[in-house]
Amino acid sequence: MTQSTELDPEDRKIITLARSARARNGVAEGAAVRDETGRTYVAGTVELASLKLSALQTAVAMAVASGAKSLEAAAVVTEADRPAAADLSAVRDLGGPETPVLLAGPDGEVRTRA
Repeated sequence: MTQSTELDPEDRKIITLARSARARNGVAEGAAVRDETGRTYVAGTVELASLKLSALQTAVAMAVASGAKSLEAAAVVTEADRPAAADLSAVRDLGGPETPVLLAGPDGEVRTRA
């Protein structure tokens, strides 16, 4: 699957935001989620001595902390071949089992849709 015409413009937007977060912060992953009202939350990997969160976990936590009740979609930009199980769990906890998780490479090309 590629990012071109196969993606909804709103999904393309969260991939672009995730890429930007990764590049801007120089972190391993960038992520973005879209809540039930269309608001987006963008985050990068958090790596502190006392706290480690993936970019997607951070974006979900930001959505929850801002009052989101559900998620429409999530995207993560990473070198990995598939989303981590903990990332999928975080998205599904808030968005439900059908919430799409798009995994894209650093070039923005979608590799998988979970």
